[in-house]
Amino acid sequence: MFTIGEFSKLGRISPRMLRYYDAMGLLRPTRIGENGYRYYEAAQLETLAEIETLKDYGFALSEIGELLTLSGQELAVRLHRRRLAAYDEIYTLRKKLRQMEDAMMKMEKCNLLKDQYHVIVMETPAQRVYGIRRKINISETGDLFEELYKKVDELGLTRCGAAQQVYLGEEFSYESMDIEAQVEVSGEHPDVKVIPARLCVATTHIGPFEGLHNAYDAICSWLAEHPEYKVTGPSVERYLKDVDMVKDEEELETGILFPVQKLQ
Repeated sequence: MFTIGEFSKLGRISPRMLRYYDAMGLLRPTRIGENGYRYYEAAQLETLAEIETLKDYGFALSEIGELLTLSGQELAVRLHRRRLAAYDEIYTLRKKLRQMEDAMMKMEKCNLLKDQYHVIVMETPAQRVYGIRRKINISETGDLFEELYKKVDELGLTRCGAAQQVYLGEEFSYESMDIEAQVEVSGEHPDVKVIPARLCVATTHIGPFEGLHNAYDAICSWLAEHPEYKVTGPSVERYLKDVDMVKDEEELETGILFPVQKLQ
């Protein structure tokens, strides 16, 4: 038998919390002496460890009493539900973090953009791509890429690299975007074209597509500070990790590239 003080040291928990667990019916002392002192057995350390583990998993104390009575299989089901809920909580927290970052960017835009986005000048290798050009509403982008992948399969071509979207219109419009959806392919077909190697200013955006405007702003700020570079072609969104590669949109990775020429 251990006094509540001795048991609290062994279990690395305060006597106050042990009294609270007692009041909740989670972990009652084995015996209460005539003097009112609580006494615990060594075997109860295992129950205490289970309580602390379940609490760390995010279960409320009001739930843990029932969980302690479940079989291993029943508990596994509850743990699976809690795991899914934890993923939802992570997603919500990430979304809030991005909202805070966006708000901070509006307050101190230039400095924060530099911290979040590393803009580089790079020589991109040549690409062999098959593409479909359309004027679409922004909500139809997913359908366009589905059409592209279906056509690639029908033509007997093989995807061998990242998909990308090229903005060809003179002005950006959510309602009527002139874009070409492209994907790198291997195989021969008259409509497969080669995009030559070229110099680009680029950065990478990690997270949902609705935050892409910050990456564009970072490149625009960089170009304003480097007038020796002139944009020579339409911007490209290259989907380094697209929706088919990640479990949630916070893990998306999108490269933003602007072809440029360095002026003499």
